[in-house]
Amino acid sequence: MLDALTIAIGVTAVALAAWCGFAAYRDQPTKDWHFIGMAVVSLLAFAQLAVGVVQLARGEEPHEGTAIFLAYLIGSFAAVPAAGFLSLAERTRWGSATVAAGAIVLAVLEVRLYDIWKG
Repeated sequence: MLDALTIAIGVTAVALAAWCGFAAYRDQPTKDWHFIGMAVVSLLAFAQLAVGVVQLARGEEPHEGTAIFLAYLIGSFAAVPAAGFLSLAERTRWGSATVAAGAIVLAVLEVRLYDIWKG
């Protein structure tokens, strides 16, 4: 795994969580700008998914096992888009809170992915 990419995803996920959490605090639903932020974070997560699959294909092994690594890798890629789709269904402050929670989940998954890969 690329350490810089993992850190970038974690930082952008926490920033997205703070931004959407502030919107929820102000009683605002997710807006177009929030979806652009979600797209940036999701693009970074997709890049990490691609890097992880390529490293596995090259024969590199995660410290704690390939199956659990792939499960966390796919889950980290899906966390923010899933929260974004849920926020479309809930066009109140709770939609913003859902995206904030999904971004925090992504940040935690990034820490766990780093731990699984490095050991």
